[in-house]
Amino acid sequence: METDKIELAEKLLKDNKTKLRNYIDILIKANELARLTGPSDEETLWNEHITDCAYSLPLLPKRGSAIDVGTGGGLPGIVWAICRPDLKITLLDSISRKCVQVEKMTQLLGLNNVTVVCERSEEYAKKNIAKFDFACARAVCSVGILAEYLVPFVKINGRIASFKGPKVHEEITAVGTKWKNIGLSSPKILQYKLGEIQRYFVLWTKITPAPKGIPRRAGMAEKFPWYLRK
Repeated sequence: METDKIELAEKLLKDNKTKLRNYIDILIKANELARLTGPSDEETLWNEHITDCAYSLPLLPKRGSAIDVGTGGGLPGIVWAICRPDLKITLLDSISRKCVQVEKMTQLLGLNNVTVVCERSEEYAKKNIAKFDFACARAVCSVGILAEYLVPFVKINGRIASFKGPKVHEEITAVGTKWKNIGLSSPKILQYKLGEIQRYFVLWTKITPAPKGIPRRAGMAEKFPWYLRK
């Protein structure tokens, strides 16, 4: 990432430290009721999760709306909502016990710019085609599959993004030059350091509408990856 983007992320992290620390306290308590995130100690959550999410802040649009797909415990969406109260943020997850806790957390944090939705990504996307300016996920699936999940949500010229680790180049190579087949530009890879760990964002711009049939039925994106079709 460019130095100015890193500096902006770190400034927003610092400026909102008190609110973000409060979020951690609430998240730890909620984690006892519904497993929302792996670690449950304050410093690990700050260093490995809150800080990581903060690096995505410079990617957000200047105005409008963003959706966090598969939000889990509200990461990165609640970090966005705290640091960018001017944006409308949707937190989407399909697991009801997580959504209940995330809804409670947003209320305790006084976040009036957040909507929590409990629904599968594919089903929610069908009802919200091209509604958002930005869509992102900290997902475990490959970038090709994730792109299919995210692309229907955003407007033309909107952007989608993914947090990724060291397999990012391998995953992008697997798709080759087919991104335009689902309405996307070629991906841009942004590097950043989380402590001593090299991390990446993959960023695309939506250049044409998603093709007919996307979103597909639940589970089809992973079972039959679009980029392997002949």
